[in-house]
Amino acid sequence: MPSPPLAVLHAEAAPALELLTVHQVMARLQLSRSAVYDLLRSGQLASITLGRARRIPSHALTDFILTRLEQEAA
Repeated sequence: MPSPPLAVLHAEAAPALELLTVHQVMARLQLSRSAVYDLLRSGQLASITLGRARRIPSHALTDFILTRLEQEAA
């Protein structure tokens, strides 16, 4: 029996990676566009650039929120 393609195995092993637009992050954090870009510029929120588009991995947004919660609790 042939084994499944590597891409199928990788997709099953790793959760789906969702990429968010700046507008989606604005809505989720209830921040202005400039505030989100300030977070990106400062490195507090990770992102990737695809051509001219900026995308934020959903896990980066989660990490940012958890980090801020930990800072607030300390």
